[in-house]
Amino acid sequence: MSKTEATLAKLARHAYRIRRFALQMGEIQGQGYIGQALGYADVLAVAYGHAMRFRATEPEWEGRDRFLLSHGHYAIAHYAAMIEFGILPEQELETYGSDDSRLPMSGMASYTPGMEISGGSLGQGLPIAVGMALGLRQKKNPAFVYNSMSDGELDEGSTWEAAMSAAHHQLSNLICLVDINNMQADGPSTKVLGFEPLAPKFEAFGWHVQRIDGNDLAAVVRAFDAARQLAQAKPRAILIDTKMAKGVPFLEQRERNHFLRVDPPEWQAALQILDASQPAEVEQ
Repeated sequence: MSKTEATLAKLARHAYRIRRFALQMGEIQGQGYIGQALGYADVLAVAYGHAMRFRATEPEWEGRDRFLLSHGHYAIAHYAAMIEFGILPEQELETYGSDDSRLPMSGMASYTPGMEISGGSLGQGLPIAVGMALGLRQKKNPAFVYNSMSDGELDEGSTWEAAMSAAHHQLSNLICLVDINNMQADGPSTKVLGFEPLAPKFEAFGWHVQRIDGNDLAAVVRAFDAARQLAQAKPRAILIDTKMAKGVPFLEQRERNHFLRVDPPEWQAALQILDASQPAEVEQ
């Protein structure tokens, strides 16, 4: 096995475990943003397992790359990733969404180690990321700021004001991840408010842009590497097409899967399907 193949195999294992942790948390509440978690797991596996600098036992380490969860309802996915990479203990999974839990259903920085912002009011993450990237540059801190957002946030004017500001300030330490799953609370994102062609829009604002299949691990790795290594003094956007509920076909097929309510027997069925196709362990 080549080094590249070994890396991809290891990341596939991380993505599988992120999906599994998310399903376990979803089962506790019987519902949740499972479709997004399953669809975005490959991106989170690459972010935490390949690209980002962080210290699991020191979430506020000054040298860390910042990961901003602008789409706060993706918290179940983010918690699953942080559990997988040792930032949060696995035993806390059982507390998801419960009173006094450090894992509320929407991401909140005041509750959860490793959560940089309180997201969920869509369109706020990228403006915060711009300010954070400016601050890090002022301090000569080489860390990257990753702003993770949904395609529904493209409806918000604040997103585009921030996009213009990022290009004006030549924020080469800012990487914006846009999850394009074409689903939001009111229906398909492109029908709620059309945003295509999206790549030319970001390019016109002065960004370096890549568009990828977010469920192709090799493509995700290449995109993260290219964004980090780009020599141009401009912000970087990775537009990521993902499939809602990726890996569990009977959930993938549901017409409205922005917020899934799953019958009790279906949780175990979903886990069994996921386990049946789990990638093998990779020797270190």
